[in-house]
Amino acid sequence: MSNTLFNQPQITQICQLIGQMLSLSESQITDCLSQQGQKLQFCFPFACEQDFSLIIGAIDELGLDSNHVRLSCDIAAKKTKVKRLQKIKNIIAVASGKGGVGKSTTAVNLAFALQAQGATVGILDADIYGPSVPIMLGNPEQRPQSEDNKHMIPINCNGVVANSIGYLVPSDDATVWRGPMASKALQQILNETLWPELDYLIVDMPPGTGDIQLTMAQMVPLTAAIVVTTPQDIALADAKKGIAMFNKVSIPVLGIIENMSYYQCRKCGNKEFVFASGGGQKLAEQQSLELLGQLPLDIQIREHADNGLPLILEQPNGDLAQAYLHAAKKMSQQLAYSQILKSDDSIPIVEKH
Repeated sequence: MSNTLFNQPQITQICQLIGQMLSLSESQITDCLSQQGQKLQFCFPFACEQDFSLIIGAIDELGLDSNHVRLSCDIAAKKTKVKRLQKIKNIIAVASGKGGVGKSTTAVNLAFALQAQGATVGILDADIYGPSVPIMLGNPEQRPQSEDNKHMIPINCNGVVANSIGYLVPSDDATVWRGPMASKALQQILNETLWPELDYLIVDMPPGTGDIQLTMAQMVPLTAAIVVTTPQDIALADAKKGIAMFNKVSIPVLGIIENMSYYQCRKCGNKEFVFASGGGQKLAEQQSLELLGQLPLDIQIREHADNGLPLILEQPNGDLAQAYLHAAKKMSQQLAYSQILKSDDSIPIVEKH
């Protein structure tokens, strides 16, 4: 590091600062650090761009010149059981053992939070029987275009691309399909969509542990999964089943997101734990998993979802957006440093036909 404008104690000081702000160990920071001429380059293997301005400000407060520090993210493709799809580095399933816990809302907001953190992101709506992602994205009437009548161009919504059976079937039609037919339709949507280069494809899974979930786990190159729950016992019991399913098919679970953790009165600020409290943390400890986030029961989350206005875009500095941004960063970081997952340097890519 002798050619940099910083001496070794200053470099150590910067590394310690960044390590504290991003909860990284000394060795993890060292792995991120390189020298680019007279500049220090930190390239993180997870999405965290929202923290860059805070880091730069903290370096300036130390009396050091942040103009000679460069920060970036480079998301690695992690190992999967099934050969990866072309252009998609990581496919993350957002699942739950039961319906009604806010899984789809969480999946959509996580996707936009990851994008805000610097990642390229897509959404696959795998809920064949009850697709809700098009409504939450505010474009249920759009239809994917095709240039060859074989492959679909995903719908672009403010930089996040998406595809769903909801774009292909009229909203007033019921999808009355048996499990194998629904599973085949899901595979077609995944494989016949011309996804761009993506760091993450977020999959909004249907609730439960049936045919579609097993198809995703066994035939789709899932990198990992996240389980969404609410704090009450009945939801936690079903969340355990979801975790058990992924364990049985050897798909790593990155962590748990507890939704509807509490209701906070807008007038007095008092918190009410409507669905009990501490359930997500207890489940995470029992399963040796990370609690990635705790989201409140808030009318704004429902309003933004129903109106098709991504919360992260509409109120990026609000407390709710910050909660999703924190959860997204924690998920991305957990994926990058999980002991179960290794970088995918050898598994070939499946070309689309």
